Amino acid sequence: MPGRGKLAYCLLRDERVPRAPKAVLLAALGVIVSPFDFPAWIPVLGELDMLALGILAVETFIEACPAEIRREHEAALKAKQSAWDRDVRDTVSIARHGVRRLVDRIRSRVRHRDEYQSMSEVG
Repeated sequence: MPGRGKLAYCLLRDERVPRAPKAVLLAALGVIVSPFDFPAWIPVLGELDMLALGILAVETFIEACPAEIRREHEAALKAKQSAWDRDVRDTVSIARHGVRRLVDRIRSRVRHRDEYQSMSEVG
């Protein structure tokens, strides 16, 4: 499933994919994260587990996308050159930079606190 999720992510970001399949996928994902739960008496929806609905939505979306675009994204995923891979690399890089800055600030404050404490001890 993770591979199909990555493919769906890439296809969702591709402007060449029609809006209708994107809207259906986003609506299904909205139902999954929604606090509203379908009662069991609603045909089909009431009996689907949320995980099954998610899998069905992703698979339906992928199949609704043009085959040549799908193959292009599958090849990019295999080569680790997809929109998913770029976004993950960018996110990790930003997170590392943020953590590095936070650690530097903490170290700086600890150093300055030690300087202030030693100065007060002198007087």
